[in-house]
Amino acid sequence: MNELVHTYGGNPLDRGEPLRREEATIERLRTAASARCLVFHKLRVGVHADHNLSWLSPIETAAEQTGLTLFLGEHDGVPHFALEWLDEVAPPGIDEFADCRLLAAHLTTPETGILAQARAQLDWHRRNPFCAQCGAESHPERGGQIRRCDACEKHIFPRTDPVAIMLIVDEAGGEHCLLGKSQGRMARGNFYSCLAGFIDQGESLEAAVRREVWEEAGIRVGPVFYHSSQPWPFPSQLMIGCHGIATHKDINFDSAEMADVRWFHRDEAAAALRQENNSLNVPGQMAIAHHLIRTWVEGEIQL
Repeated sequence: MNELVHTYGGNPLDRGEPLRREEATIERLRTAASARCLVFHKLRVGVHADHNLSWLSPIETAAEQTGLTLFLGEHDGVPHFALEWLDEVAPPGIDEFADCRLLAAHLTTPETGILAQARAQLDWHRRNPFCAQCGAESHPERGGQIRRCDACEKHIFPRTDPVAIMLIVDEAGGEHCLLGKSQGRMARGNFYSCLAGFIDQGESLEAAVRREVWEEAGIRVGPVFYHSSQPWPFPSQLMIGCHGIATHKDINFDSAEMADVRWFHRDEAAAALRQENNSLNVPGQMAIAHHLIRTWVEGEIQL
């Protein structure tokens, strides 16, 4: 099976580790005539009226309204940056600031990869202005790749939170998959998805899959198989997709966390993927859960 590149994956940029070693090099790249800059306001990205990303030049972004500037990397020798725009009024060349989650449907997969990197990094810097070790202020270094504490000199690295997301089937070659819906705004509808949860410290991916399914559904899981992964920059997760085989079918879900957990037949899931099942809605193609369900429905994996 060919490698599956999800939405927010497939970033084509060379992140330029050697270039980040000298701040003067980053500044030279930032002011280069060829440089392209993606502008954000309150984590919404600048776009044209046709929903295409609006890449501006250094001259177009050289204004007092700019905040943090991050070096994203290079592609074909062209340096790419992301920056904060502080004014409520967008600069010339931008028609509006768009929500990154909604915009992704209008972009190519490589564009969503760049968008994910930029949004996640900007958000991380906004959330981490102080050193967790001593409490002093910190500042960006290496083009925004890290922060350094002004007092204790500690290097502070961005955090990505790993999340296990899994489609569990009733047996090897089984005809039923386990889907659930969480408590909250989706609890009353017919939207179901794969079970998922954060991986704990000192826990393997396989152990996290088994623990989360047991905690959420009361189902024990035997073999676990890796499928693919997806960056999810809201704010900064890595969704690690798996399939697994249940050892029994008796559901006993946690009603404090889950509104419902059910076994669905392959035909029901197939109809839902085609949006032809009025009693079951599943995530769309932007989500890794969609592809975990699809590869099982279409028999592309042998469990």
